[in-house]
Amino acid sequence: MKYQIMIKMLMLLTSRRKVTAAEIADRFEISVRSVYRYVEELNVAGVPIDVVRGRSGGIYIADTFKLPSGYFTRGEYAATINALKAMSSTMNDEDIISALEKLQRQQKADKRELSVCGNIIIDGGAWADLGKFPQKMKVCEQAVRESQCLEIDYISRDGEHSRRIIDPHVLILKQNVWYIYAFCHTRQDFRTFKIGRIKGARLTGRNFVKKEITKDEIPLNFEYSSEQLIPVTLEIKKDALADVEEWLGVDNIEPRGNGLVATLSLPDDEMLVDKILGYGGKVKVLSPLPLKEKVRAAALAIAEG
Repeated sequence: MKYQIMIKMLMLLTSRRKVTAAEIADRFEISVRSVYRYVEELNVAGVPIDVVRGRSGGIYIADTFKLPSGYFTRGEYAATINALKAMSSTMNDEDIISALEKLQRQQKADKRELSVCGNIIIDGGAWADLGKFPQKMKVCEQAVRESQCLEIDYISRDGEHSRRIIDPHVLILKQNVWYIYAFCHTRQDFRTFKIGRIKGARLTGRNFVKKEITKDEIPLNFEYSSEQLIPVTLEIKKDALADVEEWLGVDNIEPRGNGLVATLSLPDDEMLVDKILGYGGKVKVLSPLPLKEKVRAAALAIAEG
């Protein structure tokens, strides 16, 4: 009985996005205390549900949440949809109709999805994100486009977990990483958030006045200074050419002797070492010597485990 109610609560929240604890308690004939206990269990199971107490509060589910791929088998989808259709034909219940529409859309979404933002199609998430990243991109893009405040559940690089209200001004793609530049109500200042570090996001329905943003205001290095760059010469194996061309650009690679060489200036940071190691020996550092030693030391550390 408990788990049946939890599933019904999940379907209700997926449909409505916000419901009060008292409404859930009345609907399923349980106590408000039980409602909060079930919400906590759903959170532990990975469902991003927020509880906001007070007169205008309620129980929310993130706009970025959808039932995970494989949650229902194909037969279970069909059975659930048929049952909801039968109920909607005899009961004029908005929740049932909304849940039916969502399930019918998701029935076709078991494959990896792409975000469509204006005229741009985006597939920027990790391979194992199971479609969560495109959903986050859609919500963030809508918030930017509509100048709508966004409540985010954010995990920093240091592992700090926080909930914030932000006014998202612009989306940024830098070195294949998506960011959102926003005014943070917690810090009372503009901050840059990695979209991949947003665990859940909810459109608040409140609008803000968007400020004109220039590139110079955004705290990301779009252009490196000469002090941040080092001259690098790399030897590239032919079977890695296509991948390295996408990294360094076709203009920076040329034949030399029987092989291929790239000579250019690159940022002197740990990401450079990681990138070179990522080619698994198909990219060799010819110079400078300090970079060569860094790559060798990192490879030995990996081998020694």
